Amino acid sequence: MHDDLTDIAGLAVGHHTDTRRPTGCSVVLCPPDGAVCGVAQRGGSPGTRETDLLRPENWVDRVHAVLLTGGSAYGLDAAGGVMRWLEEQGRGLSVGPADRPFPVRVPIVPAAVLFDLWVGDARIRPDAAAGHAACAAASSGPVPLGSVGAGTGASVGKLFGLPRAMRGGIGSASVRVGGITVAALVAANPIGDVLDENARPLAGARRDPGSRELVDTTHAVLEGQGPPALMAAMAGTATTIGVVATDAKLSKAEAAQLASLAHAGLARSVSPLTVHDGDTFFALATGTAATAGNLSVLGVMAADCVARAIRRAVRLARPLDEPFLPAVGS
Repeated sequence: MHDDLTDIAGLAVGHHTDTRRPTGCSVVLCPPDGAVCGVAQRGGSPGTRETDLLRPENWVDRVHAVLLTGGSAYGLDAAGGVMRWLEEQGRGLSVGPADRPFPVRVPIVPAAVLFDLWVGDARIRPDAAAGHAACAAASSGPVPLGSVGAGTGASVGKLFGLPRAMRGGIGSASVRVGGITVAALVAANPIGDVLDENARPLAGARRDPGSRELVDTTHAVLEGQGPPALMAAMAGTATTIGVVATDAKLSKAEAAQLASLAHAGLARSVSPLTVHDGDTFFALATGTAATAGNLSVLGVMAADCVARAIRRAVRLARPLDEPFLPAVGS
């Protein structure tokens, strides 16, 4: 096992990292016939696509890829490139009359965005070409983590302003219990701090821009140090987004419940959570384990994976004293 999302058989992960400014996108490709998908959106400033389709009462229950992207709402353009790549591979929902001479397929690609426009030239953001490139780079091997893909321009601990924040990133983790595997891929870009396994700040707001000493944002807020004006200005400028997946057999409604349970991993690894974070999790179920599993146990597994993935994201991010932009070709 790789301890990442590709431990779920049939899934592949690809990144596109823009070398012109710190931004990018990450795609999770499902098996050719798709995977059951649900979503849970808890944050107050979401940027998403195709989430209404994932409501349990709606007809379509399988998706062909999930996109996580930087670039705020502009980054949703990258989903068009993912659709184009899937169409080229003959993947998608078959629609229209069965007697057509050529089948019409519509790839289903839910997506969520994070805000990274304040680093570098905001006119540069993931587009359709970036989404297509992420698909072309996708692999079922070990997933590159840290300052890549959707996590390239991510940051954490922003309550006292970006100069005192630290780098976020993209992380992944998996766990196997009783013959069933659950895994998560998470792009960490919260306003709050990232906490370690002992609930102590691991990365977040620093004492000053030149320091590596952490403030502990939650304690600062409880002591009345939180800057209300700055907090209001942060609306819509953060978010932790991710995908949890399992090889268990789940219905669409159960997948939505799994996505909801996965948010418990945020409470373990990010503090404080705010209404300005647009936190969104998708849940994929491939069914290759041929057993349903216990949804409560799957939820415990998902929350554990989300928390560990967030910590890995910041631990593997580029050091503070390195430029946000990766070297060309990296």
